[in-house]
Amino acid sequence: MTENCIFCKIAAGEIPSAVLFEDEDFRVILDVGPAAKGHMLVLPKQHFANLYEMPDELAGKAFILAKKMARKMKKALNCDGINVLQNNGEAAGQTVFHFHIHLIPRYRNDMLKIGWKPGELTQSDKAELLKKFEEE
Repeated sequence: MTENCIFCKIAAGEIPSAVLFEDEDFRVILDVGPAAKGHMLVLPKQHFANLYEMPDELAGKAFILAKKMARKMKKALNCDGINVLQNNGEAAGQTVFHFHIHLIPRYRNDMLKIGWKPGELTQSDKAELLKKFEEE
């Protein structure tokens, strides 16, 4: 646990939250600033600033739990879809630097905007990117 991390305090139960699920590794809570009614967060109890810092096994468990909670969300809320969102770094929109996964219920015509204007994968970009990832 990191002393000044609000999500560490929530995951440890030091700050009250609406808990939907809990086990030894995770706590799933309702977001207090929801994008939509029923928006939840999957929080690991151990502190990791982002996905890159998490051990593979725990990252896998986080996404398996997100899938389980998404099924529960779909059944409980009868939503038309669900956004599964996970941000890493300030440039990607991360505002709390404790790994977490957002599950946001979606409804046709709900007016919630999460997305981007599609660009184009040019042949030169494709060749450059394939070469860069091949090097890794």
